[in-house]
Amino acid sequence: MRNLLLTLRYDGTLFHGWQFQSNADSVQRRVEEAFHSLSGKNENIIGCSRTDAGVHANMFCCNVRTECAVPAEKIPNALNFYLPKSVSVYDCKEVPADFSARYNAKGKEYIYLIDCEPYRNPFYENRALFYPYPLDIGLINENAKDFVGVHDLSAFCSADSEVQDKVREIYECKAEKDGGLIKITVSGNGFLYNTVRIIVGTLLDIQNGKIENGSVPEIIESRDRSRAGVTARPEGLYLNKVFY
Repeated sequence: MRNLLLTLRYDGTLFHGWQFQSNADSVQRRVEEAFHSLSGKNENIIGCSRTDAGVHANMFCCNVRTECAVPAEKIPNALNFYLPKSVSVYDCKEVPADFSARYNAKGKEYIYLIDCEPYRNPFYENRALFYPYPLDIGLINENAKDFVGVHDLSAFCSADSEVQDKVREIYECKAEKDGGLIKITVSGNGFLYNTVRIIVGTLLDIQNGKIENGSVPEIIESRDRSRAGVTARPEGLYLNKVFY
């Protein structure tokens, strides 16, 4: 029995996230089907996290315990033969038997892309949020820095979250211009459901005057979801890095 760590990227536009669902297509379903085609057995693929419908990944890690004898370096091409073009495995290596892509992860980095040009760019369709309004990078960063640190993020997660411990550490939160895009980077030791999308929505609501400038610390302290901004649309969000 081997334990293999797979690293892949995917365009999440047509998927209902990573997690297997009986009534909808998911990335996990496609990877498990591809591995079944390769090994001839039904294998359980363990992902590093869940992603929402429409969310993408530049780096997504998962592990599988298998008796498949194909050399690790040949598995990416073998799996990609069976996978749709929207999913690509680009690395595979053997890891210790007790390694878990989910529980051994030390942190993650997400990026959120905003197309702020006055006219919609078709090449960013489903891959960036179209927001054709002026954005003040300085103002965004002034407020983004207030997310850095150890906080109870109750105000920045889905209201129906059943997670009891909502304390997380945010390592970095910043915005920068990248051509016609604004890129917001958020990294931390863990994230709650919709946290990054709510952070982005809050920063945009501060930008457009719906939320008071400088109020992020008060919103965090309130632990009240209704005080934070909207949940930004999923198409601009990418799981960018996973740290082990």
